[in-house]
Amino acid sequence: MQITKDMKIEEVVQQFPETIQVFSRFGVGCLGCSAAQYDNVEQGAAIH
Repeated sequence: MQITKDMKIEEVVQQFPETIQVFSRFGVGCLGCSAAQYDNVEQGAAIH
């Protein structure tokens, strides 16, 4: 499976736990907050 910009952050982290380090490296620290359920990868990147 490929990660796309339209996938929810929470979905990506659940399917690919190794992405937590990548998100953290780029300042996306909302992995545990409720926004991760609603924001997709593109939105998370734009916000952070």
